[in-house]
Amino acid sequence: MSAEAIPGLLPGGETPLERATRVLTEQPFSVLVGAKVGTVERGRAELSVENRRDLTQNNGYIHGGVIGYLADNASGCAASTVLPEGAVSLVTSEYKLNLLRPAVGRRAIARGKVVKAGRRQCVVETKVTCADDEGDEKLVAICLATLAYIYPADA
Repeated sequence: MSAEAIPGLLPGGETPLERATRVLTEQPFSVLVGAKVGTVERGRAELSVENRRDLTQNNGYIHGGVIGYLADNASGCAASTVLPEGAVSLVTSEYKLNLLRPAVGRRAIARGKVVKAGRRQCVVETKVTCADDEGDEKLVAICLATLAYIYPADA
């Protein structure tokens, strides 16, 4: 039985967690912001960033660009867990981010969930929360993203 045919593995033989971790650690910007992979399973992915002074805006909140990064990348990680047969990667083709409140806390956490996956594209809803020192979370942003799958003929 080929790796592609083993239940739970993605095309190429990786688990969703292995793929998300590999992609994140190969992405220079993810390394720069210190993103960490959390729970990853079919149709879902979690990323987080610890709050640091160099990731804040002038009022001390986690910068909206960091929140957007988390939402976009958690969406991509979730979409990659349902990579169609023959697809080699994906790119974000669109996302809408609603910032709901200032991003205050010890850590920002983005949790993406696949809404609908097709052969060419995937729609993901991602919620971003900020956790305080006790671990209590408040919702700071909601994202709806569309990701396009890339096939060898597309490259």
